[in-house]
Amino acid sequence: MHSISIDRVPVSNLANIDLNNTPFGRVFTDHMFTADYIDGKWTNLNIGPVVDFRIHPGNLTLHYAQSIFEGMKVCIDDGGTPLLLRHDMHIKRLNRSAERMCMPEVPESMFEDALRTLVNLEKDWIPSKPGSALYIRPYMFATDEFIGVAASQTYKFVILTLPVGPYYDKPVNLKAETEFVRAAPGGVGDAKTAGNYAASIYPAKKAREQGYDQVLWLDGKEFKYIQEVGTMNIFFVIGDTVVTPAFNGAILHGITRDSIIQILRDEGHTVEERNISIDEVVEAHQKGELKEVFGTGTAAVVSLVKNIGYKGTDYSIDVDSFKIAPFAKDYIAKVRRGQIEDTRGWIVRVEDAVTV
Repeated sequence: MHSISIDRVPVSNLANIDLNNTPFGRVFTDHMFTADYIDGKWTNLNIGPVVDFRIHPGNLTLHYAQSIFEGMKVCIDDGGTPLLLRHDMHIKRLNRSAERMCMPEVPESMFEDALRTLVNLEKDWIPSKPGSALYIRPYMFATDEFIGVAASQTYKFVILTLPVGPYYDKPVNLKAETEFVRAAPGGVGDAKTAGNYAASIYPAKKAREQGYDQVLWLDGKEFKYIQEVGTMNIFFVIGDTVVTPAFNGAILHGITRDSIIQILRDEGHTVEERNISIDEVVEAHQKGELKEVFGTGTAAVVSLVKNIGYKGTDYSIDVDSFKIAPFAKDYIAKVRRGQIEDTRGWIVRVEDAVTV
């Protein structure tokens, strides 16, 4: 067990918050976890009030974007016990991102102790409303004070927690992007690094100006093969088959994506992970074979897609006829809240957390 110092806030801000009506990403709990990487080891492990950082103007991250993050959620069961879903997969993905961005690994045991302690301390912040959760944002950034393109020698690791409602509260409208590129094989598309998201802001803004909610990214060479959506992985139900793009180095290894694939296969559905072109999707729509389109992600969970715009034409899908996506959404929601049996060992109860 790692030694974590704890500095509690004198008075919680929880009494001033309506947990069932919080905009996504805007409301923070009282405490956060921090640790510093100095001289090749993690030190200064602390849980304390959410306060501003002091950063030197020459901070390496501000100039060269050596920064990674994760996104997780914790829900509560009917008895009020916090439940973590596949948190072990998130720390593994964080460390894959760290390796790609030339950053130090976060020890799994340190992450585990920090996460459980923080969740246990902030468990009263977990919303009980269906579709809501406590969002967990672990992240790491370089802290060297140095102007030069090189890996930092020092880093800070942080875990923030935020009560949130649904990321998308209605079916989404996507624009298949034919001008801008998110990522290409050999790049950093399969890492959760800050620069990927900064580069997506302008295309997403243009898509919203045209009436769309988000971008459906295509490959950077031919603008032909589908990669993912700006905020989630993507699935298509063509006939009786569920298809999702295969990993190719430019697609994020979605943990919710993996969970949904397992759930659907266990239910007897055929799920294919393969290259799928936008032309195939358009053709399936024209033939009446495109039955459903939906996205998956930690924030989005399972989001229905009602329309895809491509080269000036909109291809609408009747979300009221969807069967597979609503089932998957309901199933994973119940697993997260302990309302159905966890037969896969995905859920960790935080009732035995580190004492605070």
